[in-house]
Amino acid sequence: MTQPEQAATAFDDLHTRHAAALMQQAYLLTGRPWLARRAVERGFRLAWQRWPEVAVDPDPAGWVRAAVYEYALTPWHQFCPGLRTARGPRNPSAAGASSAGASDGALAAALLRLPAPYLRALLLHDGVGLGLDATAAEIEASVPATAGRLRHARERIAALLPQLGLDGQPPERQGEILRARLTALPGPPQVPPPVTGDVRSGSERSARRTTRTAFGATWLFALVTLVTIAVTPDHYVPRPQRPQAGVPHSRMPADRQRDAEKRERDADERERRSEVREQRDAAREEGDSAREEGNAAVRKKIRQARLAPEIR
Repeated sequence: MTQPEQAATAFDDLHTRHAAALMQQAYLLTGRPWLARRAVERGFRLAWQRWPEVAVDPDPAGWVRAAVYEYALTPWHQFCPGLRTARGPRNPSAAGASSAGASDGALAAALLRLPAPYLRALLLHDGVGLGLDATAAEIEASVPATAGRLRHARERIAALLPQLGLDGQPPERQGEILRARLTALPGPPQVPPPVTGDVRSGSERSARRTTRTAFGATWLFALVTLVTIAVTPDHYVPRPQRPQAGVPHSRMPADRQRDAEKRERDADERERRSEVREQRDAAREEGDSAREEGNAAVRKKIRQARLAPEIR
């Protein structure tokens, strides 16, 4: 068996053993069957593209699981109507609970109400069965932070689904109860896992498209560079300078003479108007003086008549 055939066989075996479980986990993370299938398919495609790295990894299944979780919890899925993460009912315990205990649908809805970091830590520790240190390493968080997320997630589940009986139980017993319930949850309905051969062929096609796109972009950049070099002159060509505005030409002597004559006419006109005003003011003053003299003579005669009535 050749080396490519050995790699394909090892990859097919990894996909066969873990694809269904990853589908269930991705479905619990998102609540969307087709989004879960797409996340699993993308995780395995990425693993096949980087198979030399994945093959020597101590935990190839954990490598693929991390890729699946990252894609399933990507925030931009909420902006795509077809990939939008589902939300559970406002009251999961009332919507899906029975007198015997919480149903699978109520538990799945309660999981979707957890924040993404809490849900991921809960699924890895109580669902997959990883230890606290391994869970912290996979989610790239410290052990105390991972323990805090796990504790808060269990408290939230206990508040939403009191029928599970998590309240008052020690952490180990809470983990056992949740592990039994999570492993019993069904996978996405009517959505099978991706086929192994389709995953490998799709990964190879995607790699070829990426390579062609990269080469096409490189050739396009090179073509644009060559065209730019071809149309650019090989020497410096100074830009034509615009004629600068010079000092305005001095006016001709005739213009200066006309201006002087105009100024003289204006001065003569002002003097004439001033003389007219002075003559008018003098005539007004003379008239006022004559009226005052006449009025004074009249008043004098009236006084004289009053003092000498016998003259009449």
